[in-house]
Amino acid sequence: MKKGSIVEGIEIVDIGAKGKVIGKKEGQTFMTSGAVPGDVVSIQIKKSKKNYKEGRLKSIEQHSAERIDPVCDHFEHCGGCSWQNLNYPKQIELKERGVLQQMRRIGGIEDLKHLPILGSDETFHYRNKMEFTFVSERYLTPEELSSPEIKKTPALGFHVPGRFDWVLHVNNCHLQNDVHNTLRNFIYEEALNAGISFYHPRNQVGTMRNVVLRNNRPGQWMVLMIIKERTDETDVLCKKMVDRFPEIESFWVIVNNKMNDSFSDCPAELFYGEPHIIERFNRPDDQGSVDYIIGPKSFFQTNSNQAEKLYEIVYNWAGIQPTDTVYDLYTGAGTIALFVAKLAKKVVGVEYVPEAIEDAFKNAQLNAIENCSFYAGDMKDVLTPAFIEENGKPEVLITDPPRAGMHNDVIDRILEAKPKRIVYVSCDPSTQARDIALMKDKYKVVQIQPVDMFPHTSHVENVALLELT
Repeated sequence: MKKGSIVEGIEIVDIGAKGKVIGKKEGQTFMTSGAVPGDVVSIQIKKSKKNYKEGRLKSIEQHSAERIDPVCDHFEHCGGCSWQNLNYPKQIELKERGVLQQMRRIGGIEDLKHLPILGSDETFHYRNKMEFTFVSERYLTPEELSSPEIKKTPALGFHVPGRFDWVLHVNNCHLQNDVHNTLRNFIYEEALNAGISFYHPRNQVGTMRNVVLRNNRPGQWMVLMIIKERTDETDVLCKKMVDRFPEIESFWVIVNNKMNDSFSDCPAELFYGEPHIIERFNRPDDQGSVDYIIGPKSFFQTNSNQAEKLYEIVYNWAGIQPTDTVYDLYTGAGTIALFVAKLAKKVVGVEYVPEAIEDAFKNAQLNAIENCSFYAGDMKDVLTPAFIEENGKPEVLITDPPRAGMHNDVIDRILEAKPKRIVYVSCDPSTQARDIALMKDKYKVVQIQPVDMFPHTSHVENVALLELT
């Protein structure tokens, strides 16, 4: 099977990573995108690996019974919701199965108690944050390229997968509250009418670079306008937005004149309103609530409803007693630490990003929570024997690391500290299973609970409860 050859009659049997699917034919394995389990397809080979072939979907010869029509007009080219053509019950079935497979194959756990995956009540309009990119010349689909009359006009939308310089113009996205479509389209039209230039990522010229739209469940909005330089024209545009949309509670301007789109290290200037919006999560069993400040650069779970349910799982599973010291590793802005704080004697949070720790202290003050302390630094450097001796050994440890999982040094410190219970929250069950396998001599997995935070994508969260043996 040489590169460019067409292979027909491939049955799609399972899902893979990053939205890809796995197909089988005559004992050989194939990977592609755009199909769903149950489809029979033909693909054009792009890569030939030792154990599998990867190719571009050419045609669907037989449609799966699980296939549905995607809601979004941009589905074929956007790549953001790669499973929108698969019915939602099948999506969460496959995610749950994938978590169990990883726990057994990578974690080596055979006798595994698991609760059914917690699906999302909202499969659209569930996000509270979206980021869009301005470019001076929009991406043209293959169909548009064949029409010479279609020109590369400016765009505001999403990067085409795998390309930093191609942006697909978006008219209507279904992931966030519908207000964001009106906001985004207003920005686009007003910037064009005012003659404000859009950024060209290769030539690095142009004013308009990015816009971030955040909202909370009460309906307040925050806008982050990221521009290469601030001018009278950009100020007029921002003022028009504030006047047009009373929902805007907070408006920030960020000047980014660097070569890349990252603006986390660029100063933010408050243009209008409050410096933040606030999201409230309710604890279970009428045990009060916690308010969280969301600033222009704050990290916050992007699916508020599912995040609240996930925190309830942690709250209930941790089994915290009034005399317990609790460690919350990778605490972010202290969201889980503050959620469980009223149960514990004290909570110690550790996070790599200093700005997140600043937010954690603000959130503690906002909620009048006094039994939490927070530390910033690389986890493997902060979590030392001396640190544990100073703060006390934890009876309960909560950890919510990034996709890469925990460093081996961090796992060693946990094993030395011997907390009675560990609640491990993960956005990548494969690295979670790897870490659990490294702790299996001292800890047993009591139960797991997958949680779907991102419908129509391959991503899934998993909560695991471990107890000291």
